[in-house]
Amino acid sequence: MALIGPPAAGKSRVGKRLAKLLGLPFVDTDAVVVAEHGPISEIFATHGEAHFRVLERAAVAEALRRPGIVSLGGGAVLDPATQSDLAGARVVLLTVRPEAIAKRITNGKRPLITDLESWKRLVASRSELYRSLADYTADTSSRPIETIVEEIAQWAQKEGHA
Repeated sequence: MALIGPPAAGKSRVGKRLAKLLGLPFVDTDAVVVAEHGPISEIFATHGEAHFRVLERAAVAEALRRPGIVSLGGGAVLDPATQSDLAGARVVLLTVRPEAIAKRITNGKRPLITDLESWKRLVASRSELYRSLADYTADTSSRPIETIVEEIAQWAQKEGHA
């Protein structure tokens, strides 16, 4: 199962807890890129976004070949090969309202996000694509993360996707 959505939607937090609840392995593709190549912001600064997307695509392709819960970076879905891979997977879209993410985007770890307005523009440009890839959608703006994780797990088990 893959988790997609905009930066700061909670894909990593939800993914870790969902994997634990379902007894499945968890892979955060951004964390894989960081572990193998260094901080994403440095990759962007030194080599550019295109180079990062190549590294990200490799991490995503590898992660989606294995059973488990995979958290994709916010922009990973822009790659046509990733879109194709996701067509054969169960995809959960995590959404979040702008007012809920202000505190989440101030850590400097997101090179394409400098402020709330840049986040809004990025989300607007990707929202249709996110929705087109998703089999299930959950908003992470204000509800407890445990509730969100339980609802996704129930959907996955009911649909036979876990």
